[in-house]
Amino acid sequence: MKNRIIGIDVARALAVIGMIIVNFKVVLGEDGVHWLKSFANAFDGKAAATFVVLAGVGLALMTKTALKNNDKVTLKIVRIKIAKRALFLCIVGFSYITIWPADILHFYGVYMAITILLLSSNNKTILISAISFIVSFPILMIFWNYDSGWDFDTLAYQDFWTLNGFIRNLFFNGYHPVIPWTAFMLFGYWFGKKEIHSAKFVKKTFWISTVIFSSIQVASYWSIVFLSEGDQEYANEITEIIGTNPMPPLPVYMFSGISIAFVIITACILISKRFEHTIIIDALNKTGQLALTFYVAHVVIGMGIVDAINPSKMGEYTIQFSLMYAIGFSLICILFAVIWRKYKKFGPLEWIMRKVTD
Repeated sequence: MKNRIIGIDVARALAVIGMIIVNFKVVLGEDGVHWLKSFANAFDGKAAATFVVLAGVGLALMTKTALKNNDKVTLKIVRIKIAKRALFLCIVGFSYITIWPADILHFYGVYMAITILLLSSNNKTILISAISFIVSFPILMIFWNYDSGWDFDTLAYQDFWTLNGFIRNLFFNGYHPVIPWTAFMLFGYWFGKKEIHSAKFVKKTFWISTVIFSSIQVASYWSIVFLSEGDQEYANEITEIIGTNPMPPLPVYMFSGISIAFVIITACILISKRFEHTIIIDALNKTGQLALTFYVAHVVIGMGIVDAINPSKMGEYTIQFSLMYAIGFSLICILFAVIWRKYKKFGPLEWIMRKVTD
């Protein structure tokens, strides 16, 4: 890609590392030192949201030239390529969903398919569509029971392989439901269509997003404190509604996720531009280019190794172990990316996707 923005790949690397920390914590175990658990919890819902917003940015960069030149032939080719990639990601996600029910890739493919319908839309339509997805979710909660299908003690979804259960999980109460999570990709697409090569625009977006994110966090926290009046049980109940936890993904969480994603992406663009030739930025840049490979690898290899060694202890490890293992695995991913990119242009899974879809 011409004029590739290094910061986008750096942000993608950080998002994947954040997801590795979150997922290892959930699967391996999270009991232990409180401040370490709080540190790991800080990534909940934010890393995955950033990952999806970045996908929207990527789609915008893919279509930007064709839209600018009103080149309908090229745009049609790009649409077909995106549709093929969406299908590819769905297939990859479903291929190992029995061992990784929290997969994001099959959701990701559906977000992309929906975004295809809005590729030629103006910015206003894209934003209205995104906000509509966010607003639709609490409306759906009036008619559907969010807990349906869930056993929250084991995080198992009871009727996933039935038609009703599958549709409910995909669109409403799965780990990353289409309603409202598609909004993350649409906001990313909207952002990517802007002048993200302009330092002035990126700085402005960074500060506005930082203020919005901070305001949401402070307002959410103090609202819960004020309304609960010290009643912990009631505090837990209203935290689901006005808190910033990703499940259920109500509007407070969604706008919090969008704003922190913009903070991370814009910060990465600015920092990467300034320190472009440093070892750390170069390594993270290459890591971000292999994000799909590392997402699948952290499940199949990362979790697989621990499961193979001691399956009975899964979920019972300390937060110290889970966090150190996540950091260690992430460092191995970074090292692999640096070595791999010396010899190959694309990561293993990225290469297969391009072969199949280009």
